[in-house]
Amino acid sequence: MTGKRLLLFGALWVFILQQAVAQSQNDLAALKGLSPVTILSNTEAGKATLAANFVVTGHIQDGTIRQATLLPFPEQQQQALQDVFITDGNLADLADGLGTTLGAGYLARAHYIDRTHFTKLSQTVMDVIAYANATTGGNSNSGKFFFANATTNGAAPVSAEALAILKDIGGTTDIFGRSYSLPAGSTGANAYGNSRPFQTEPSIVRIVGPDYFHVPADNWVYNRGPLMNLTNSPSYPSGHTTYGYSGALLLAVLVPERYQQMITRGAEYGNDRILMGAHYAMDVLGGRTLALYDMAHLLANDPAYMDQALKNAPRIKDFQGAVKAARADIVAALQAACGETVEECAREDTGRFSNPAADEAFYASTQTYDLPVVYPQNANKVEDVSKLAPEAGYLLTVAFPSLTLEQADQILTETEGPGGGFLDNGSPFGVYSRLNLYAAAGRAATLVSAHSSTAQPNGFSLQKGSPAAHQ
Repeated sequence: MTGKRLLLFGALWVFILQQAVAQSQNDLAALKGLSPVTILSNTEAGKATLAANFVVTGHIQDGTIRQATLLPFPEQQQQALQDVFITDGNLADLADGLGTTLGAGYLARAHYIDRTHFTKLSQTVMDVIAYANATTGGNSNSGKFFFANATTNGAAPVSAEALAILKDIGGTTDIFGRSYSLPAGSTGANAYGNSRPFQTEPSIVRIVGPDYFHVPADNWVYNRGPLMNLTNSPSYPSGHTTYGYSGALLLAVLVPERYQQMITRGAEYGNDRILMGAHYAMDVLGGRTLALYDMAHLLANDPAYMDQALKNAPRIKDFQGAVKAARADIVAALQAACGETVEECAREDTGRFSNPAADEAFYASTQTYDLPVVYPQNANKVEDVSKLAPEAGYLLTVAFPSLTLEQADQILTETEGPGGGFLDNGSPFGVYSRLNLYAAAGRAATLVSAHSSTAQPNGFSLQKGSPAAHQ
């Protein structure tokens, strides 16, 4: 790629990030859910978490904190460089979570030719991907400038309804810039607020190697340009993480035999943004929580999320039905490619997701990034998903249809991760920050397997709270 084309690509990226978009009701719900970050400087617990966020981010990026990454650290850094490019047209960059055989079969049909051209597995699959990405990506993008300087694009003020979200909780914009001594507009800072780690951290380890298209690159050209210029792109929440978890979760429900591995791939994709020096741990946690929240509402066919006019996406009135049709297409394509059933081919994996213990350990390391508790009242409390966010169960039932919503919500409740984090304020949005989909999917798959071999007419025999348990 010539220098001129690199500059054009970088300018286009900034232009896309800065487009003013009117905030929808779904945007407002997302902004409200993500807004607890804005009040962290109001309490000592919040200040401690902000300080830990800065330190943890820097130490993950430079390798001081040795995470249980799926690859040796130098190789994981290279993976992070390749994960910068977002293949939102077909999720090709996430397909390695499908395993050696299924991943190859998927990429044979759906891959990127260059940065703007790609192939599709089927129109049905492409439409579901586009609608999911437009939904979650739109909500994520609405937060960028809102949390930086309460605008939609850096200049245009948000609506009074949006501004009320900050006023009602006593929130502050540019929380990272103010906390890390680099407020908006100061030398070296983001012009709008919430400067990124490569701007605030004292040093960033350089990663040099081939990018997704095998072009020599480093994290500098993907952070400061010309390939991608993020210097004036606010940090919170992480759009890459939102995409990574949304796409990984979509492939997980389409190919439930690889659900846990796909969720691990989503965790890796988000974590790689920290390695790049592009995002804080809090950005990643915010992006993950938003992705799970939005995907649950999509999979639940929430009327507020259906039949929306979204940019670069078809209107979908029945997302569950669209997923079912997409699953038929993807199963047919994968079985034709591998020559066996999807279930059999799903076991064929010699890649980095082939070790369940390693997958589980890595996923667990990203659950909270060991950030301090902000809401101690929720730290040791089991939050009932069925009461706070009953639609969350669709994250499992769409993948495992023999589960009831009640059973799925119970599984999510019983497998919750640590509570009391900076988003876990007791709200319906906040509980999504605690969901451990790796553990939940494992529990669900085990129950489905047990049910298929010893079917009970009244339901699964769960540990507690299920129909069978109360017979």
